Amino acid sequence: MTTQSKKIFLFASIIVPFLLYCIYYYGMILKNAPYKFSEFESMQFQYGYGDTLLNKYDSKTGDYQYVNKRDSVIKMKLRLSKNELLYLHRKAADLGFWDFPAKELNPSVKGRVPRFVTQFNYQHKSKKVVYDASYDGPEKLVDANQRLLKEIQKVLNEAEARQRNNK
Repeated sequence: MTTQSKKIFLFASIIVPFLLYCIYYYGMILKNAPYKFSEFESMQFQYGYGDTLLNKYDSKTGDYQYVNKRDSVIKMKLRLSKNELLYLHRKAADLGFWDFPAKELNPSVKGRVPRFVTQFNYQHKSKKVVYDASYDGPEKLVDANQRLLKEIQKVLNEAEARQRNNK
């Protein structure tokens, strides 16, 4: 056998089956992903202190309510684009939102603790996470929660600024 025929044999007998297996395996994983954007329906985001969640957003209705710096409640209609919702869906997937525990609370801390409720709704499932800023769980989980919350707030602030500039 020549060197070239040995390389062809090696390629055909080892590398090709490995590549086919990888394509099949990862294709099935992606196909059976539990939360697909094609099935995305809406997202709800609420935050405030304790059980008083005055700041709310619902992407299905576009209702957006928040407390400004003067302690006034501002209500408006705010629509996020499909690209913004896709960005939030992907960011949640990147940060492992689907694996977060449903309740991330710290019952030992009393008083005014910021609380965030994030919910993504799909045709067949939904995922809701209640997160207290005082949560003392694993550092990676706390960091992932904080990063997702910042991304959601950033997208809402940008959409609100865009809407104000269009008026």
